Amino acid sequence: MQPEFWHKKWKSNQIGFHLPQVNPYLQRFWPALGLEEGARVLVPLCGKSLDLLWLAQRGHEVLGIELSEKAVEDFFSEHQFDPAVDEQGPFKVYRAGSIELWCGDFFDLTPGDVADCSAVYDRAALIALPAPMRERYAAHLTRILPKGSNGLLITLDYDQAQMEGPPFAVLDEEVQRLFGASWTLKTLEDQDVLSESGKFLEAGVTRLEERVYRVSSR
Repeated sequence: MQPEFWHKKWKSNQIGFHLPQVNPYLQRFWPALGLEEGARVLVPLCGKSLDLLWLAQRGHEVLGIELSEKAVEDFFSEHQFDPAVDEQGPFKVYRAGSIELWCGDFFDLTPGDVADCSAVYDRAALIALPAPMRERYAAHLTRILPKGSNGLLITLDYDQAQMEGPPFAVLDEEVQRLFGASWTLKTLEDQDVLSESGKFLEAGVTRLEERVYRVSSR
């Protein structure tokens, strides 16, 4: 899956993955992480998610990483923010208040870039990637984030033969394999969401589970 795939999605406004509301799992489970006010949160492949704003409103410093410059610019314009724009290595950095969105390739992030992050929120990053890239993503996230980082990971589980991704099916077995050696994982929710997922129903998908993990690197 090449960067041009996502650029075309945003250019043509084919962004069914963008939710018009704050993720309910984030609202329900994030407070229980017990993070300090001001903790910096890494949000990979963030798009223009309203979750970024929600995290900032809870007193967090937010570091979102997004490949599409259109997504980044849309986020700030839709919320009437006037960001300062700078360069950070290969990234174009947009800053407004406690939110920074870095436009560029997640895999270009270094440990130094996220050294002051103590939390991670992945709602749509892992499931946006095909299997080989998920391997690379998990390894890179583990390598760059400081030990002891806490956060939430949200996945989808369905029969991949019934529909092409993205979003891709990421079974619990794969999550355990990708992260189990370096992260402590706790399943917080495992919910059947097929009835409220029109795209999957139309594709003939017969089972769709949304799974929420609490994650902590060690």
